[in-house]
Amino acid sequence: MDIFKRIAEHQEENEKLLWNGTLAEYIEKVREQPELAMSAHTRVYRMIAAQGVENVNGHNKYKFFENEIYGLDRPLEKLVEDYFHSAARRLDVRKRILLLMGPVSGGKSTLVTMLKRGLERFSRTEEGAVYVIQGCPMHEDPLHLIPFELRPEVEQELGVRIEGALCPHCQLRLKNEFEGRIESFPVERVLISETNRVGIGTFSPSDPKSQDIADLTGSIDFSTITEFGSESDPRAYRFDGELNKANRGMMEFQEMLKCDEKFLWNLLSLTQEGNFKAGRFALMSADELIVAHTNETEYRSFIANKKNEALQSRMIVLPIPYNLRVSEEEKIYAKLIGQSDMSYIHIAPHALKTAALFSILTRLKESKKHGMDLVKKMRMYDGETIEGYKDADLKEMQNEFQEEGMTGIDPRYVINRISSALIKRDVQCLNALDVLRAIKEGLDQHPSITKEERDRYLNFISVARKEYDELAKKEVQKAFVYSFEESARTLFDNYLDNIEAFCNWGKIKDPLTGESVDPDERLMRSIEEQIGVSENAKKAFREEILIRISSYSRKGKKFDYSSHERLREAVEKKLFTDLKDVVKITTSTKTPDERQLKRINEVSARLIEGHGYCPVCANELLRYVGSLLNR
Repeated sequence: MDIFKRIAEHQEENEKLLWNGTLAEYIEKVREQPELAMSAHTRVYRMIAAQGVENVNGHNKYKFFENEIYGLDRPLEKLVEDYFHSAARRLDVRKRILLLMGPVSGGKSTLVTMLKRGLERFSRTEEGAVYVIQGCPMHEDPLHLIPFELRPEVEQELGVRIEGALCPHCQLRLKNEFEGRIESFPVERVLISETNRVGIGTFSPSDPKSQDIADLTGSIDFSTITEFGSESDPRAYRFDGELNKANRGMMEFQEMLKCDEKFLWNLLSLTQEGNFKAGRFALMSADELIVAHTNETEYRSFIANKKNEALQSRMIVLPIPYNLRVSEEEKIYAKLIGQSDMSYIHIAPHALKTAALFSILTRLKESKKHGMDLVKKMRMYDGETIEGYKDADLKEMQNEFQEEGMTGIDPRYVINRISSALIKRDVQCLNALDVLRAIKEGLDQHPSITKEERDRYLNFISVARKEYDELAKKEVQKAFVYSFEESARTLFDNYLDNIEAFCNWGKIKDPLTGESVDPDERLMRSIEEQIGVSENAKKAFREEILIRISSYSRKGKKFDYSSHERLREAVEKKLFTDLKDVVKITTSTKTPDERQLKRINEVSARLIEGHGYCPVCANELLRYVGSLLNR
């Protein structure tokens, strides 16, 4: 790629997006496209909606947040539907501060950054184009030039709403430069940019003794006082505060509740009335989405102070908990490692999953209503079907604890420990045991956890290790089975034929002799016993499977190997049991003979080709599983 040629093309693309004209020309544009005059909240909602939405299990999943934020579909749905959509329809929530409240490293800052970057991209599209009064330090809406008395007529004619007054700077220009001729006032299209301070402002608290309110509302330019003669002359004022520059877009308050009270007072009028006080001017209008974030401890302290009631009533608080799905937590770690310079190191299959298992277990609360242990609950949250529980039970569990996910191990801690394991020694490959070992070592050095929490976390490391042991054994045993899927399906179909004949008091056809024979009770029981189906319960279990097959048939769906979780588990365990001795002998032999060595090489090849292992972690897995089977 010719870098400088690409830069020139990029600059040319930006220039094509620009537009200059007069208010008269802009009004013609609005007549054809009324959405040009949309509010900041409407712009954010349309930006999110433009990326698309899909319905997953009765919930809306917005594609805007894909590949960046994982496992927070429900909070994000609430954010878009209850806040942005309502605000875009001009309901009263647009007059509220959006406060994201949650634990550290929960995704609050990432969410705000996505909104900012999204606005920058959206302003480059025709649907998200932003037109402003040329030369206005606050990039305000050109329709503010319309006199208040005429606005009802103009609104009706153009099909828009006009809110807000001209800033002092533009009022002076209109009077001195254009002698009140608003139709000639220049208008331009701008691109929202945090770097160029157009439509995005960010305020970060610091020492209250050194931080000035001017950071928010602008300040007097004392070097021009002698030239213009008065501090109330707009030309002697710098409209460069974060609230000024965030107009038409969004304002981020980082760690808002750490701010000194005087900085928050400006928000009272801005949120409710859409204006704020600056310098020796009348109230200045501002159309901006205010997003703040804080942690739960500071929020509890804030609402306990009665002095904060006025500001509290002007907030929409959205809890942002930790992700509670193992598969989504894996994606978080994979993303963070992929962004580093260590992405060349191979991560063994299940290594990140094992870390995710540990993390999610620390965040869950045991269900009192359903008596479900944390491991089953974790699996159900991750979309697995747990026998005896339905979707309604899942929803009840998700609503049982409002604070679930607000505590536990944060992703930042886990990724720090994974990073430590990657750096500590010259590794070619990182496996699950390396990760768990690093997490355990980190707990010994963790300054903020109590002894009780440490013991609890160590127990979760043991649980995650057991889960990995099962995954490892299944992985190796699958690799030992030639054409495992075909073997499993054959056994599965054979079992279905037998239980159908059993329940219907019929016979089945022997595949070799062709004669009709009784159902193979020994085969059926050898599979059912793998998952603890008793002799007394076998009839009910078999009938339940036939009912499930019938239900699938009525819905036009095919009942296959993956349709019944417990039956699939039983078939796999049956195959594994038949192979266990072969696997045990082959993997644990220190001096394998030629036949065993050939089998080991074949299994390693299958692990490498079909399961994502490298030669190093494939051999480590075989040795580890051999030691497990010998215990």
